[in-house]
Parts: sequence; C-alpha cells; structure tokens
Amino acid sequence: MRNNLSNIKKCRYYLNRNECIGIPTETVYGLAANAYSHQAVSKIFKLKKRTKKNPLIVHYVNLKDLNRDCYLNNYFFKLYKKFCPGPITFILELKKNSKIAKNVTNNKNTLGVRFPRHSTTQKLLRSLSYPLAAPSANVSKKISPVSKEDVKDEFGRQIKYILEGGRSKIGIESTIISLLGKPQILRLGGIEVKQINKVLGIKLKYNKNSKKVVSPGQEKIHYSPEIPIRLNVKMSKKGEAFILIKKRKLYCKSFFYLSKNNNLKESAKNLYKTLRLIKKLNFKKIAVEKIPNKEFGQVIYDRLVRASNFK
Repeated sequence: MRNNLSNIKKCRYYLNRNECIGIPTETVYGLAANAYSHQAVSKIFKLKKRTKKNPLIVHYVNLKDLNRDCYLNNYFFKLYKKFCPGPITFILELKKNSKIAKNVTNNKNTLGVRFPRHSTTQKLLRSLSYPLAAPSANVSKKISPVSKEDVKDEFGRQIKYILEGGRSKIGIESTIISLLGKPQILRLGGIEVKQINKVLGIKLKYNKNSKKVVSPGQEKIHYSPEIPIRLNVKMSKKGEAFILIKKRKLYCKSFFYLSKNNNLKESAKNLYKTLRLIKKLNFKKIAVEKIPNKEFGQVIYDRLVRASNFK
C-alpha cells in the first residue's frame, strides 16, 4: 500500500539521519530533507547541482509549526484559509530565533513556505519534529518530476528512498506570492492569479523580471528538457516534436497533444510528462504552437519560455 506506516517509518529513518528522500506532492515530486539541518540541506544542493543563492521552499503541515519560524500577517491568513493545503507558496519574514538552517535561505531573513495537499506527505510531516525543505526532485534547470519514475530517472541510487504517491495531480509547481510589504506574484503556478486577487481584493502583478532572487522559479533557464524549443509556431519543421494544446485531425508521430479538448489546466498538468517523453524519444528539436494568453496558458508559456532559454 502507498500510505502504509512502514513506508513512513522508512522515510523518517533516513530523514532523521540527514539523508534526502523523494516525496510526492500535488504539484510535483520533491527532494526532501530536514529543514533544520545544515548538513541535510547541503545534500539537496549537491544532488540537484543547485546554486546556493537559489533558496528552497520549506513544507509544513500546520500553522503552529510555521509560527515558530515565521511572522504571519493578515494577507497570509486570508490566503491560507482559502487555498491551504494546496499549490501556493508564501514568502514570509523569518524569525531571528528560527531553527531553519541558514543555507535554506542563503542567509536571508525571508523564507518560502508551503502546505502540501498530498495526504501521504501530510502523514510524513505529522510524524516528524521538523519541517521539510523540498525543492523539485530534479537536477537544477531540468524538467520537474511528476512521478516516482521521473525521480528515479533523475537520481537513480543517489537518494536513499522515494515515497510512492502516484502521479502528481496538478503537475506544475506552486504559485509563489511574496507577502513582504505589498503582495507580489513571483512565480505563476497551480493557483491562478485572478483567484488570489479575488481573495485579497487587490490586483496583483507578476514580477517576472525581478533581479533579486528570493524564491525558486526566478532563474532565466529552468524546466528544460535540454532541447532547443521554438515557440508560437504554426507548423513544425522536419524532425521537430510538435506540441499542441488540443487534439486535431493530424496523424503524425511528431505531434504531442497536451489536451484532448483545449483544456488549459489539463495541458499544464501534462506539460512536464510530455517534455520528458519527447526527450526519451530522442527528438533534437521542439516546436510549440501559440499558447492562449489566459489562465493556465500563462503558466505553460512561462515554463516554456524559461525552458527555451537552454542553449
């Protein structure tokens, strides 16, 4: 069984010994370690080949635990009540007496925090005496994993254990919102900005060109299959994998549909799975049709723009 106690015990065994494990979440799979341990967190950076200036998101299971580490404000409580647990990450001010390891934040006084919805990971968090630092379980700049098999493809035997949780239901990372002063969207993701605007009663902007890295997903190159990508094309060229939003009467091995009926949320869910498949099929180039500039279309386009910066 996926959720049996022996699996949770195995995870706890390795985490308590400052090892990294793979964990499922509703967004993507994470590479998790004790967020209070500098030694454990260092292993995350080493495994991912991640620059130390790029901070990590820390996963909690309840407000009591978070309150020990961060200052909470009214914006936070409004969003927490509506969306948590779920695919939203908050950038909050870190308390001076917090036990969060300094390398989680690159010695900054801010922290990205999230409450994962996945029941298996919630059970794991409840069994621990510390929160989990858990960026996506992939080598930095590469495609995020949405299944246990993806994590295996990334790290093989380099990590001690991967907690099975099925395929990630959302399939893209969390939306990140900074609550330091005036709220600001730092990364598009699993919750649409218009929903956040409605809860807060203000219109937020997506600060995609921020030069100050205070959260994941702000790097120029990210989510990449390491294959050149052309965006906004009407027709693919010979030898290109062609990614389409909706299914059409086109019969060719080179076409890859993200959705059967132009469903942008479904398309976002299938994006990383499709990119991994194209890579495994040894395509050398990718073409993508124009993505609608609305709702989850904006999320898909954001990911593909960063992926296309690969040279």
